[in-house]
Amino acid sequence: MTAKILDGNALGQKLRAGFRQRAEELAAQGVQPGLAVILVGDDPASQVYVRNKVNACAQAGFHSEKHIYPIDVAPQTVFDKIAELNATPQIHGILVQLPLPRHFDADAVLDAIAPEKDVDSFRAENVGALMQGQPCFIPCTPYGVMKFFEEAGIPLKGQEAVIVGRSNIVGKPMAMLLMHAGATVTVCHSQTRDLKAHCRRADILVAAVGKAKMITGEMIKPGAVVIDVGINRLPDGKLCGDVDFASAREIAAFITPVPGGVGPMTITMLLANTLQSAERAASA
Repeated sequence: MTAKILDGNALGQKLRAGFRQRAEELAAQGVQPGLAVILVGDDPASQVYVRNKVNACAQAGFHSEKHIYPIDVAPQTVFDKIAELNATPQIHGILVQLPLPRHFDADAVLDAIAPEKDVDSFRAENVGALMQGQPCFIPCTPYGVMKFFEEAGIPLKGQEAVIVGRSNIVGKPMAMLLMHAGATVTVCHSQTRDLKAHCRRADILVAAVGKAKMITGEMIKPGAVVIDVGINRLPDGKLCGDVDFASAREIAAFITPVPGGVGPMTITMLLANTLQSAERAASA
């Protein structure tokens, strides 16, 4: 068996074509979807992520803004900018690029974003709404994973799903979405005993822990769907995921590559949430 590749670039482009058409329809009503991104510091990876998000906005016909601050900026300066953007009608989504420097209270910064503009869905209020099955927005990375399942026709009801990683950004919201879809979910983490045994019984395996190639082919159930959320840089400079792709693809039925899998879909669903926010504002 050789796994079918779940191509995030291809699916993302397909979805973004539809987003551009919807953005054009909004433009006819005098509304252009607008995303503001706040970046503190000069972390190279964060700079790449912000650049990719801004470029994606331009391609979809969205307005975007970058607000970049030095690493030693006073937190109040960022809070003031968020308050200004909350009150700006032309901005429908606000994103603070993580991680923030240590002198910031990241939770307080995220909670300063207006709920209706929290397109990353990181505010405590929106996290709680997701748990109840009524999210204002779906967190972008798990949202992109769910789109993979939808596009490939992968059933979720009654399936055994195992998530390796319990972060607030991926692991926990992914568990909520899969449970709402009818899967039986196990969340594994650094304290889990016999990780291999848990992974081996998964019909759907989501790796989101940030350790290069830690999930090997022998840990995967034959015919499983393997979603690799991790992105790690090897000593030779190459990127890889949390899954050992070479061995896993010989066991799984479906697998996402790194790069080119979940990453492009995360940005695609950020556009989806920003567009949804703009459409809500236009109909208000």
